[in-house]
Amino acid sequence: MKTVHKGTVPFCTIGRKGNVMRARTFLLAMLLSVVMSFGLVACGQTSSSSASSSSASSSSAQVTSGAELNADEQKAFYITEITDDIFARIKGKSFKDDCTLPREDLRYLHVLHKDKDGKTHEGEMIVNKHIAEDVLDILRELYKNSYPIEKIRLVDEYDADDERSMEDNNSSSFNFRFISHTNRVSKHGLGLAVDINTLYNPYTKVVDGKRIIEPVTAEPYLDRDATFDYKITKDDLCYKLFTEHGFEWGGEWSDRKDYQHFDMPDSKIAEWYPENVEKS
Repeated sequence: MKTVHKGTVPFCTIGRKGNVMRARTFLLAMLLSVVMSFGLVACGQTSSSSASSSSASSSSAQVTSGAELNADEQKAFYITEITDDIFARIKGKSFKDDCTLPREDLRYLHVLHKDKDGKTHEGEMIVNKHIAEDVLDILRELYKNSYPIEKIRLVDEYDADDERSMEDNNSSSFNFRFISHTNRVSKHGLGLAVDINTLYNPYTKVVDGKRIIEPVTAEPYLDRDATFDYKITKDDLCYKLFTEHGFEWGGEWSDRKDYQHFDMPDSKIAEWYPENVEKS
């Protein structure tokens, strides 16, 4: 803060009236100068304080996208092609002998994720090359925001058995298969669908008056108004991130519900794999 000192006015005995008037005028001018100086300093303080307050308010209003990752965490999120070592783990399981999708179209993701207790785990997922960067970004943001995912393991650890994987609440993507009674590959078979927290977000459909639930152990979680861990809703970060990246959510389907499931729209399938589109 600038300090303003009072000036001293040299004053002598002035006998003549004009000199006295000039002396008074000079004294008043000096006093006015001092008062104005103090006013400017005070004004500057107020302006500075106001600007500082405005800046703080603006800063506090900013919304962050979760905690920043340290160097080791950043390195833990990466994509590779399907190496021979990785291929040996999936051949004959998720990459079945009749798999028509080229190995070169798949990518391996290594990620970190947190469970509902906040514990960090390493995760692995195989997806199509067309969505690899998107899925990596989504899983990184979920980790940064401590969004709970219990397990992210290759479905091959369950011998590519979807039911076993879902009952264990495992999150996964690629598992080659054809759509029933067709020669078209399913979206999971193309690695273009991702299932998250599968036990608590089941698939369900009524067929001939009978309700189908997958996994079969997930019936308690069909009540989407109930409160329980790992539940996906339209209000949560998982839904928002996947849909922002162009995925569609099975929880919004009208003829069935697949609350765990996010996949790419048919228009993208037609663009990337036109031979896999149903012919009209």
